[in-house]
Amino acid sequence: MNQGAYDFRRIEDKWRQHWLQNKTFKTLGPGDEGFDPEAPKCYILDMFPYPSGSGLHIGHPKGYIASDIYSRYKRMQGFNVLHPMGFDSFGLPAEQYAIENNVHPAIVTEENIAAIRKQLEFLGLSYDWDRELVTSREDYYRWTQWIFLQLFDSYFDPDYTWEDQAGRTLQGKACTIAELIAALDQGQYALSPADREVGGGGEWAHMDPAQRAAVLNNYRLVYQRQVTVNWCPGLGTVLSNEEVTVEGKSERGDFPVFQRPLKQWIMRITDYGDRLLADLDDENLPDGCKGTFKLDWPEAVKIMQRNWIGRSPGAEVQFTVKQGDTGPELGEITVFTTRPDTLFGATFMVVAPQHPLLQAENLAAAWPDDTDPRWKGANSQLGLAQAVAAYQDWAAGQTAAHDEQREKTGVFTGLTAINPVNGSSIPVFVADYVSMDYGSGAIMAVPAHDDRDHEFAQALGLPIIEVVQKPADFAEGCYSGQGISINSPAQGNSPFAITGLETVQAQERIVEALEQQGLGRATVNYKLRDWIFSRQRYWGEPMPLASGKDGTVEPVDIPVTLPPMDDFRPATSTDPKAPVAPPLSRAPAQWRQLDFEGRSLTRELNVMPQWAGSCWYYLRFIDPSNENGFCEPEKEQWFMPVDLYIGGAEHAVLHLLYARFWHKALFDLGHVSTPEPFKKLFNQGMITADAFADSRGTYIDIRQVEIRQGEGYHRQSGEKLQRFSGKMGKRYKNGLPPEEVGEEYGVDTLRLYEMYMGPLEASTPWSMEGIRGMQRFLQRLWRNLVAQDGTAQLGGEATPQLQRLLHQTILRVGEDIEHLRINTAIAGLIEFNNQLVSLERVPSEIARQFILLLAPLAPHIAAEIWTICGWAQESIEEAGWPRGDQELAREETVVLPIQVNGKMRGKIEVPVGIEEADLKEQVWALDTVKHHVPDPGAVKRFIVVPGRIVNIVV
Repeated sequence: MNQGAYDFRRIEDKWRQHWLQNKTFKTLGPGDEGFDPEAPKCYILDMFPYPSGSGLHIGHPKGYIASDIYSRYKRMQGFNVLHPMGFDSFGLPAEQYAIENNVHPAIVTEENIAAIRKQLEFLGLSYDWDRELVTSREDYYRWTQWIFLQLFDSYFDPDYTWEDQAGRTLQGKACTIAELIAALDQGQYALSPADREVGGGGEWAHMDPAQRAAVLNNYRLVYQRQVTVNWCPGLGTVLSNEEVTVEGKSERGDFPVFQRPLKQWIMRITDYGDRLLADLDDENLPDGCKGTFKLDWPEAVKIMQRNWIGRSPGAEVQFTVKQGDTGPELGEITVFTTRPDTLFGATFMVVAPQHPLLQAENLAAAWPDDTDPRWKGANSQLGLAQAVAAYQDWAAGQTAAHDEQREKTGVFTGLTAINPVNGSSIPVFVADYVSMDYGSGAIMAVPAHDDRDHEFAQALGLPIIEVVQKPADFAEGCYSGQGISINSPAQGNSPFAITGLETVQAQERIVEALEQQGLGRATVNYKLRDWIFSRQRYWGEPMPLASGKDGTVEPVDIPVTLPPMDDFRPATSTDPKAPVAPPLSRAPAQWRQLDFEGRSLTRELNVMPQWAGSCWYYLRFIDPSNENGFCEPEKEQWFMPVDLYIGGAEHAVLHLLYARFWHKALFDLGHVSTPEPFKKLFNQGMITADAFADSRGTYIDIRQVEIRQGEGYHRQSGEKLQRFSGKMGKRYKNGLPPEEVGEEYGVDTLRLYEMYMGPLEASTPWSMEGIRGMQRFLQRLWRNLVAQDGTAQLGGEATPQLQRLLHQTILRVGEDIEHLRINTAIAGLIEFNNQLVSLERVPSEIARQFILLLAPLAPHIAAEIWTICGWAQESIEEAGWPRGDQELAREETVVLPIQVNGKMRGKIEVPVGIEEADLKEQVWALDTVKHHVPDPGAVKRFIVVPGRIVNIVV
């Protein structure tokens, strides 16, 4: 190799080591020596990775490279850039990998982190590695536990009106439990019937500590309750909805998942439903108001969040429940409905299989005539309570498949409910299409106007009464739209008279009457469920709580560290009814038991979900070494919000929703200064790649595939392989490590190619031929600027044309990077480089500006050429972004295509701004135009689109 050859391996290793050793990308904040408060800040964040044992493949760095380019670009513009990286290392993926490889998760996690960090360093990413955080390290998760306790010791007061730090007037705020206790002690807060019920029926002043704890549990943002969960016995843990496939299997391991009631710790995210929804809208967070900003998020993500929150205004309606048709009353059930105007069409009620109403003592009515259609599908050979219990057992054994098309099943309970608007008695069924997680676990069924109720009624032969008039052109079936109320009382006959009213008016009338009669009230429900926070795992943040035998729960000192355990595996089973035994139940007794103010308490044995650590990591990056707090307020106020957050669309809902929830609670409590954490969100697309499988359907490692005339063959066996296209990854064995590609083609080549494949937000296919083309671009660029002896190949004066092209390129590349159109920025650099090929020497100032434009995208080659050219007295990172001049970029002439009757007949170069009369004269002088328009008098129209085209209509 000659002295001046482009030796990318040597160059990239040199600059990689230089940046790491000199901490080139270290970020200074308030209080740090050398911090410049006059420099504007720019906080750029990647969604940090799980430290998987398989490491990164070339599909993973797409977002990381984009954020690195943007970070380098903003740094060159003079911004104080915060661009950190860490590892989301607690949770199910890390633990499952450890189990599969028979190694402790703490060991394998740190090994995987070291390997992935090395891969990220290899890519030349400009992270401030001094800020690295790992969610499974004590210095991080002690503050996750601290935030957990802030939420545990808080409640949401929906009636609290206040002015926030941003100057907005809001209703509803997180307040401390201590404030609630003080109000209760002073008699300033009235207990609800539900509060008194859990508190033993008395008033606050007469409750013992356990009863008071039960009341406060009704208010805390972190509370405990028995709920129906996604239980995966094969993994031995509860799963969130997003961890369950549509087939009712675990996303990891493909184990069956069942619905099971368990006592769990839960976060009251639904209290923030309105705020989470409202702050997605631009008008709710106006720019210019202190601390506020409009969310620059993809509209598709906003829509997904709105749909997930699923705000549904409606009414709560009270139904009296009785044993049989004439038996004693058993109390009231409150039902939520979004359509109170259809109450007169409610012909039955359905309760969830886990509903507390279905206790055996409530089902004491005699077995009725089994010819009654209400008993269709029930086994009359069983007793009444046994029939319901058998159905409950059957429902508990069903997987948690999210299949709305599943056949509706259910059993009559022998109970009846009294419809409050007309006094009619309707049967109560138990069916698994109703969940305890929705409302009270009971619905009023209106089969004429709800698809699921209609299907159930048809299956069991139940009455169907239309109470909303169908449009004339509506086909047969269930009509769920709005219209005129029918088959309801007429005006004057009942306080619930709504016949003849439009849906909205009918709803208002019904709700008003329900409230006047004390039978219901207007309310709002959400599709969003409170966040089940307990996980029956070892590898997670221990909850800093302990409980006494009397049921009281106490916060304990943090950090609560995980106990060393040789057997950290969860208790797995194939039996969905197997006892739940978290791994921490096997921890040493001295860890599980502790003395608290003279009482013996047992630590909480469940751990937090993986989402916990990723809910707030963006805040810890701001102040990662702080031992006295989760984040120093002055630093938080300086760097927040995150200006650009880049990550995959797979986190578009829950990660972002959970992080926003925690942030808003911390905002209410005065711990953070902005109501939203992430100002601009960008979802990068996937990189897809061909995958190959043999005749058995087994995927073959891409390294073992040889392409011959477009077909794939196994290198060893010679077998012709099946070819598929899909997501690059471990499953399909079609992902190559970035270091493997970088060693062969160069890291700068890899960076440029991944960005050049298409728009950043699009999913694009990988091509080895494409990456070779990008390598040729860098080789050509090197030859343009570096002589064979390794010296700079500079000299001469820039022509006006070259100056104009340079400034056009500066303006174009800057604009494109600013808006993350990185593929077109690279195209601009390639086009400019092509214009340099014909020059014997490149003018020095032209080369300098060109290399500065290249620096964010291909930093290694740019830094090397910068040094060769003798400009190293000023580092390229500090040299500043080139300034484009609009006047110098302006074209003096323009080439206009000429069409005759819509067909191209020639081109003409004319001065910019030429008068139309002069343009016509030059056009008529062209031979090609004369040939097709021999008689100018035959021209009907002469159309000029300035700067674009001339169109002649003959």
